[in-house]
Amino acid sequence: MKKILSYIVRWLLPLTLTILLVSYMFRKVNFGDMWRLITHGVDYWWILAAMGISVFSHIFRALRWQIQLRSLGINPPLMALICSIFGTYALNLVFPRLGEIWRCTYIAGREKKPFTEVVGSMVADRLSDAIMVLSLTLLTFIVAAPAIEAFLEKYPIGQGMLDLVRDPRAWSCLVGGALIIWGIFHFGSGWGPVVKTRQWVKEMWHGFASVATMQGKWKFFGYTLAIWGCYFVQLYVAFFAFDFTRALCAESSLGYGLVPCLVAFVLSSIGMAIPSNGGLGPWNIAVMFGLAIYGIPDAEGTAFSMLQWSGQTVMLIILGIYTMAYISLSKKGLHNNEEKQ
Repeated sequence: MKKILSYIVRWLLPLTLTILLVSYMFRKVNFGDMWRLITHGVDYWWILAAMGISVFSHIFRALRWQIQLRSLGINPPLMALICSIFGTYALNLVFPRLGEIWRCTYIAGREKKPFTEVVGSMVADRLSDAIMVLSLTLLTFIVAAPAIEAFLEKYPIGQGMLDLVRDPRAWSCLVGGALIIWGIFHFGSGWGPVVKTRQWVKEMWHGFASVATMQGKWKFFGYTLAIWGCYFVQLYVAFFAFDFTRALCAESSLGYGLVPCLVAFVLSSIGMAIPSNGGLGPWNIAVMFGLAIYGIPDAEGTAFSMLQWSGQTVMLIILGIYTMAYISLSKKGLHNNEEKQ
């Protein structure tokens, strides 16, 4: 039963969400109109530029992870780390979230180091991303608050979201849930599952806490800005591929398209938290939602999001193939060295 539930949560649920969200997205638009937008009037050089920029985001992520691992005494080659990141995102296209486990397994096995420490460094890696998303979200609600509120108030679901945020009962439930979890761990310290969870958290903490004590903290911060700068720039560059998004960049009152792009970027980053195959569905709908705030119709928003997502997916497939070749050749090289010795 546990295996069946695990299979449902890991594979079936993300696939179901992907299918449902993509179906919802295409029900809102005329597929023919969207296809005409993609096949006519698109400057694909900008899409190719966005694909190229995405590669640098993965390289910066590998460089940032290298700093954490070195503080733990784990020193894999930089190319192995870069390929572990390439492989992570390629694998997530098929099996959401499995890529993160794979990269930790790959590096821990390659360097013969504890898996939990490597996972701890990965958790710190992802926490840094969560902090960036939160910071960018706050910035977005400051610089684009009037447009976002005006849009949300037009739709029942948007008004419901605003009411939920303003409802003290919602915050009370959140605090109550946190207190219940604290009580379980505080008063149930001898309970088997709690003991195992505490041990697991303790082992991971060593990897996680390395951020506070490691050398190169400023490099870590710089690489974090570089990663998210690449994410933003690759979406902004794609704005110049279509006439309707290029028009947003031409309007000086909108900060040369930086504010609309920031809104779409932050919403899409939040959408990536929903488990789906490579972000297909939630990422696209989030981008559509962000563009709709500035008057871009659903058909055009879908065309933009699908083409940008497709470009990034093609790049990830290419990088995934490169990663497979690198790992295969690395194993052959290590095997040959062992035979010579």
